[in-house]
Amino acid sequence: MSGAKRILLIILLAGMTVLGAGGCSRSVINYQIAESIGTVGEYENNAPVETPKMQAEREEEEAEETLEAERVETLEAAEVLAESYWYEEAIALLEESKSLEDDERAEEAIAEYQEALDALVTYEDEVLHLNFPTLIADTDLAFDEDSYAETYRQNLITVSEFERILEQLYANGYILIDIHDLAEAADDGFGDITLTAATLKLPEGKKPLVLSVENLNYASVRSGDGVATKLVLDADGEVAAVYTDSDGVTRTGAYDVVPVLEQFIEEHPDFSWQGARGIIGLSGKYGAFGYAVEEGSDASWESNAQTVSQIAAKLREDGWTFATEGYSYSYMSDMTYEELTEDITQWQETVGSLIGDCDTLIYPYGSEVTYTSEESVYLTGEGYVYLVGLWASDDYLSVTQTYLRQTRRSITGYLLENYPSYFSSIFSVTQILDDAR
Repeated sequence: MSGAKRILLIILLAGMTVLGAGGCSRSVINYQIAESIGTVGEYENNAPVETPKMQAEREEEEAEETLEAERVETLEAAEVLAESYWYEEAIALLEESKSLEDDERAEEAIAEYQEALDALVTYEDEVLHLNFPTLIADTDLAFDEDSYAETYRQNLITVSEFERILEQLYANGYILIDIHDLAEAADDGFGDITLTAATLKLPEGKKPLVLSVENLNYASVRSGDGVATKLVLDADGEVAAVYTDSDGVTRTGAYDVVPVLEQFIEEHPDFSWQGARGIIGLSGKYGAFGYAVEEGSDASWESNAQTVSQIAAKLREDGWTFATEGYSYSYMSDMTYEELTEDITQWQETVGSLIGDCDTLIYPYGSEVTYTSEESVYLTGEGYVYLVGLWASDDYLSVTQTYLRQTRRSITGYLLENYPSYFSSIFSVTQILDDAR
C-alpha cells in the first residue's frame, strides 16, 4: 500500500465513528474504504485489510485447492494408463500417491482396475499380422490414368480404405500388440539370445493384431500424385506425412499409415495394448522415410541422416518398432551366404545406424531363408530373432529357442479387389473399398 493510501486509510478509519453515527453500516463503510484505496472484492466483506484469521483461512483454502488439483491430476493419469491396459501401473500410481490416501475416488478406481486385471484371459488362438503399404491421400491425382496410375491402384490402398479397415478391426475386437509380446527374449550377456513363447493375456473377447508397414522409404511414388512422399516432425513435434495437392500446395498431416494410426489410437486408446503401435520395415538402398541417407547419395545426405534419426527416435517414443528388410530389398532365399552378409552389413551401416537397435526382420516378398542353413544362423547371430515371412494359407506363428517366426498378410489394392476372400474373416472388403477404384 502506498504512503498516500495509508494516510487516507488512517483518516477514513479515524472517521468511522462519525460516519457510523450518521447511520452508515459497517459494510457500507468497508466498501467506501475499499473503494477509496482500490481493494474492492480483495478481502472478505471488503475489510480494508486482510486480518491474520482471514489470511490463515485463505492460505488453507488455497492449499486445499492445490491438493485437490494434484488428486484430480493423479486420478486422470491413472485413468489414461488403464485405458491402454496398464492396470498394474495405474494401481501403483494411485497407491503411491500421498495426496490420495483414504480418498474414496482412488479406492474405487483401484478396485475397478484390479477387477479388470483379474479378468484378463490367456489368448491361445491364431495371431493376425497385417502388413500395409503407403497410402493414397488424393485418388483424383493417383488414379489419373497416367503411367503410374495402375501401379498405385494395384500396390497401394487409400487413406479412407485404411481408416475403414481400422474401424472394422476395432469393431471386431482386434487389439494392437507388439510382436515382442509374443516371445520373451533373454540375453546371456555374451550376445546369445534365448526365446521362449510368452503367455499373452488380454481382455476377454479381444484378439491380438500385429501391424507392420512395408518398406517405408517412399522411393516408388512421385510428388504430385496424391501420395505422401516423406515423413516429418510437425510444428508440435509429432510425426506427420507430407504430400502435394492438386494446386501444388504442400500439405502436412495424417496422410499415411503412421499419423492416421496415431490419430485413430488417440480417439480409441483401447485399440492399443499397453502402447503398442506397429513395425516399420526399412530397406537401405533408397533411404528411409523419404530421405536419401547414404554418404554421397544426395547433397543433403548428412542433414537427411539427422532428420531420419530424429523421426526414428520420436517413433520409438510413440511405441513403434523397426525391422530390417535388407539393404537391397531382394529375395533373401536366392542370396548366397556372402551376398546375404554383405546385404545386411550394408543395411546396418546405413539405415540401421540411424534408427537404433533392431531385432526384427521382414523378408522382402516373403522370401525366407532355410531355417537349418548357415544363413539362418547368421541372421539370428546378428540379433534378428523376430522373423516375418508372408501369409500363404494361414496365420503362422512359431517360437523356438533361437527365433520367432510369423507370417504377415499383405493388404494391397490388387488383393482387395481380386481376392476379397483372403480377408473375409477379418473385415468386409465391400464395406471398405474406396468408390474411386
